[in-house]
Amino acid sequence: MLCDECKKRSANVHITKMVNGMKSESHLCEECAKEKGELTLTSESKVSFPSLLTGLLQMGSGIGTPVSIPAHIVDGCRNCGMAFSTFASKGFLGCSQCYTQFEPRLDPLIRRIHGNCQHTGKVPKRIGGAAGVVREIESLRRDLAKLVSDEKYEEAATVRDKIKDLEKRLSDEA
Repeated sequence: MLCDECKKRSANVHITKMVNGMKSESHLCEECAKEKGELTLTSESKVSFPSLLTGLLQMGSGIGTPVSIPAHIVDGCRNCGMAFSTFASKGFLGCSQCYTQFEPRLDPLIRRIHGNCQHTGKVPKRIGGAAGVVREIESLRRDLAKLVSDEKYEEAATVRDKIKDLEKRLSDEA
């Protein structure tokens, strides 16, 4: 694959960016990546998960969405006593209860890193069609229940029809 920028050298730097839910990819050679400022790591650079996490937790850079922490949030885990500041510096939680205890602080961080807090996973290509349809039907059913509880019946009818169409498509494939 040739470099997207110079179209001469082989692309060996592959950059994927997620901005506002939009994915963009670029494939550059090392020289073009350095010129664009996309290649800042050198072979001497030491990047560890804790240092990466600490950088993400420090909002002074002005990059990204600042994390607001409600005033009632306790700074330490009730189970192991680990302080959130310790997690921020080391990058590791003390126990399984830390996830629950620090959830209001972890959710925005996870959203910044992954774009979402709910794992959607990947589906093998050989079963991708049917599994994807089943997953979409489940999602639409949750939406339908919410619309009915909110008394938005016209929108609920549209969602119901989509579910029926997908169920028909699923039964036709089987």
